[in-house]
Amino acid sequence: MLRVDRASQRFGSRTIFRDVSFEVAKGEVFAILGGSGCGKSTLLSQLIGLRPPTSGEIAVLDQIVTGPNGAAGRRSMQRRIGVMFQSGALFGSMTLLENIALPLEMFTDLPPEGRDAVARVKLGLVGLSHAAGLMPAEISGGMAKRAGIARAMALDPPLLFLDEPSAGLDPVASAELDKLILDLRHDLGTTFVVVTHELASILAIADRCIVLDRNAYPDGGGTIAVGNPRILRDEATHKMVRAFFRREIPVCPGPACPRPE
Repeated sequence: MLRVDRASQRFGSRTIFRDVSFEVAKGEVFAILGGSGCGKSTLLSQLIGLRPPTSGEIAVLDQIVTGPNGAAGRRSMQRRIGVMFQSGALFGSMTLLENIALPLEMFTDLPPEGRDAVARVKLGLVGLSHAAGLMPAEISGGMAKRAGIARAMALDPPLLFLDEPSAGLDPVASAELDKLILDLRHDLGTTFVVVTHELASILAIADRCIVLDRNAYPDGGGTIAVGNPRILRDEATHKMVRAFFRREIPVCPGPACPRPE
């Protein structure tokens, strides 16, 4: 579903990360993890075609989206993915139903009644059938996240990207959102790439993960671990990986910590 080969991002002389490589299989929930400032959001922007990497190759749904010929691949890919932004990014002047129907209006030939019918189905999938007529200002943070997922699903994409889906939610709302992600994966076969630092959610939903650290190399950030998060929590030897999964203060933060083998 997704392949990243030695992707790097630099801004001038500053290296955000370099040589990041991983793959995501169909039906996986794959998490992008790491502390603040390690490049999680920058990597996400590369994956969804909003920012070209400084170097490296990215393929999404069998489309090469980088390099001199990447523009056509990005156009094709962006019609076939869904993205839920961190705040939900709902349009405040539209009802939830209108928000979910907007991608259908832009990218399909469905008549208005058809768009509304599909949008109501998507709201039902995320448990918001009762809220179709509400405005974003009238709903809770957890409902806004669910509505954001419903809009991301409007065009039935096989691959969904979620940016910090549990951020700012109370533990119950966060657990409900985790269950929704797993239910959608089970019922629809959807593949998820989730950017998060919420440890409970990571351990609840992620099949595999990549861990980024801004001090992975002497000159900047990169990958310090890839694997099953539950195994990494129990068996990781890299001090920053162990500190992340065990909520510990690392003994030697920064570039002094040993590099992964």
